[in-house]
Amino acid sequence: MRHFPPRRIVCLTEETVETLYLLGEQDRIVGVSGYAVRPPQVRREKPRVSAFVSADIPKILTLEPDLVLAFSDLQAGIVADLVREGIDVHVFNQRDIAGILAMIRALGALVGATERAAELAQGLERRLAAIAATPRPSPRPRVYFEEWDDPLISGIGWVSELIEIAGGEDVFPELRHRQAAKDRIVSAEAVRKTAPDVILASWCGKKVVPARIKQREGWSEIPAVRNNRIVEIKSPIILQPGPAALTDGLEAIVTTLWGQDSKLPTPRCEAWDASRRQARTSG
Repeated sequence: MRHFPPRRIVCLTEETVETLYLLGEQDRIVGVSGYAVRPPQVRREKPRVSAFVSADIPKILTLEPDLVLAFSDLQAGIVADLVREGIDVHVFNQRDIAGILAMIRALGALVGATERAAELAQGLERRLAAIAATPRPSPRPRVYFEEWDDPLISGIGWVSELIEIAGGEDVFPELRHRQAAKDRIVSAEAVRKTAPDVILASWCGKKVVPARIKQREGWSEIPAVRNNRIVEIKSPIILQPGPAALTDGLEAIVTTLWGQDSKLPTPRCEAWDASRRQARTSG
């Protein structure tokens, strides 16, 4: 690394972008994923250099980054290309809530913002604990989360944990420790047998079509279908293992399970409060 802390950072996924903004370190960012939308101003402030499993390597090289931030084996090809060009790359691999909080702290250390990162992580931890401790009626609603529709994929680790924190019961909790999507494929019949009360869906950026879910063979008897409790959660707030999932993503789950009037504790985190105020005033 030419400079430490790195002065010029490229983020290949959305969650590191949002985290750096929350830490007040956004001026270090010189390139972002094409999917980065949080905070809203990132779309006009930072050049886009990648999709999820592909990247414009020549464009990244022209930005002369001190450090590129990547995620998991899914970006191994991009990482290999960058390393061959002599670029320093840090690969995160967070798959659960503990991993997300560790990512925030590690990224803070990388940019010399250790104390601010600890404050952000602790604020999120307090809020998660407060929501988990909120009294809810029994029994817990049974929840099926669908990440993709063909084949059916469920069981993302952090989403499964967030469902429980929100007061629900994941119908496939055994899948949460399986990292690869191919290992989290479920059959339509298996979903039917779990009889979920609520179906949450987020199809990796593709619009969720509840009518198609209702038309699946045998699903008319599922309580969630029968009672019209099929809800889309937008991908940017639930499928990225970062602050968005722990805040707006969790709020969306709580609201779906318990209604718009559900009481949610304030974040108790100065960085998050400031970011939300800025987002409201940004176009």
